[in-house]
Amino acid sequence: MFLSSIRLFNRIVSESIRLNMTLRQSSDMAKFRDHLDVAKEVVILSGAGISAESGIPTFRGAGGYWRKYQASSLATPEAFHTSPSLVWEFYHYRREVAAKAQPNAGHLAIADYEKRNEGKKKITIITQNVDGLHKRAGTINLIELHGNLYKTRCTKCKEVLVNTDSPICEALANRGAPDANVVGSDIPIKSLPHCKIPNCGGLLRPHIVWFGEGLDPNVLEQAEEAMSSCDVCLVVGTSSVVYPAAMFAPQAAQRGAIDAEFNIEPTPATPDFHFYFEGPCGTTLPTALSN
Repeated sequence: MFLSSIRLFNRIVSESIRLNMTLRQSSDMAKFRDHLDVAKEVVILSGAGISAESGIPTFRGAGGYWRKYQASSLATPEAFHTSPSLVWEFYHYRREVAAKAQPNAGHLAIADYEKRNEGKKKITIITQNVDGLHKRAGTINLIELHGNLYKTRCTKCKEVLVNTDSPICEALANRGAPDANVVGSDIPIKSLPHCKIPNCGGLLRPHIVWFGEGLDPNVLEQAEEAMSSCDVCLVVGTSSVVYPAAMFAPQAAQRGAIDAEFNIEPTPATPDFHFYFEGPCGTTLPTALSN
């Protein structure tokens, strides 16, 4: 009886908290813009959803397959060690898709907002995306948490270099198509991308933070510094389930910052935000960030 009463009490408290969160949340764009107008420091945290509107596959959920492989199973150090050829085919495909994609209205709205407020506000864009679309849209103050498809890192000397060649090496030309009937990869390791720094020649890997790897400490420090002082945080096109980025907005809110989610549909974290704006980022962001 006592335990039943405790469980009932806990359910009542949990439901009360949920209702309070729901009641305090708003979809009042004018009210959100009032907060944004007076903010001195703004952080925009973007995820796969904004790039999906440009045709970039998210590789998450039930559809997250490339060929017969769960995409997440290829984004690991172990997969690269076992079959660097297969992993490079996967990333060559991703590079080619991203290269053909164009920044959408959401990317452009963010870059334009940053440009218009130069010298007036500190604006930082933190992205979990690796496709480079924010940079191509014109964003300047950009923190790429998970790396970039067009950067490589040498497995030997650890040097990080930008490489936008298409293909990145001749052996990958016309490879990487997402054909479910293709199994494995037979490209010799010697034909894969290698470091061109004198006296090195090590095998290159994509400069991406893979599952099982930690974020670059310097990159994480930059992101945490921006989050620690922002007045307003926009969470754009992300499900808020990938850590540590998933904790950025809640931690900012705990110290008094205003946070707003922009997503095509609600996420598990939606009730925790002060504002929620449903719809494509290419539609909601131009309105939210206009003068």
